[in-house]
Amino acid sequence: MTALLDASGIHAWYGSSHVLHGVDLSIARGETVGLLGRNGMGKSTLIRSLLGHVKQREGRIAVRGQDLSRAAPHQMARAGVGYVPEGRGVFPNLSVRENLVMAARPGRDGQQDWTFERVMQTFPRLAERLGNLGGQLSGGEQQMLSIGRVLMTHPDVIILDEATEGLAPLIVAEIWRVIGQIRAAGIATLIVDRDYRRVAAQADRLVVLQKGQVVLTGDAGPLADSDALAACLGV
Repeated sequence: MTALLDASGIHAWYGSSHVLHGVDLSIARGETVGLLGRNGMGKSTLIRSLLGHVKQREGRIAVRGQDLSRAAPHQMARAGVGYVPEGRGVFPNLSVRENLVMAARPGRDGQQDWTFERVMQTFPRLAERLGNLGGQLSGGEQQMLSIGRVLMTHPDVIILDEATEGLAPLIVAEIWRVIGQIRAAGIATLIVDRDYRRVAAQADRLVVLQKGQVVLTGDAGPLADSDALAACLGV
């Protein structure tokens, strides 16, 4: 499959701390990739490097073959890379409706599949709270808002960083249901989540980081039950 997002030889530093050591990662159109690894192994740093948030970085990052190695975060967004951050990133002083419509735009090819109405159907809880401020929502509702907002930008690929972290079980199930819908819609996805079995159930491939390097990669099904994965994750 032709890579939609292709990163090769990624190195990243925070000050004098060398965090990533030559990481390669590719995501094809419509593919779901699970990024796994214990805490502190470089997953969030890799995501932040792909998005242009880490300034001290080396390597090549391309989207649809276009070299965006030194692109700023807003340029990555314009290239069709959507991001659901670990901290959700909703605007606390804007209403639910305002949080959604301020981001809405057609996709790069003019697609407008994820309309406001479709997002409301996907997240009925948000439809009941359109007038509430982002800061008045529960953690789960904020996560739904963050995902709904990125869908309304019609991205080609969505990066989900710890989308279910700290949420109640019923909300977690709801988020995974929506992730399944995103996959079914043909949007490429990179998922980081501590529940590796749920990640594997949604993913086509798994990539495992250890100490800032890729140590395992392969088809999600076989790799999910391997002793090698269990050893890397300490499970």
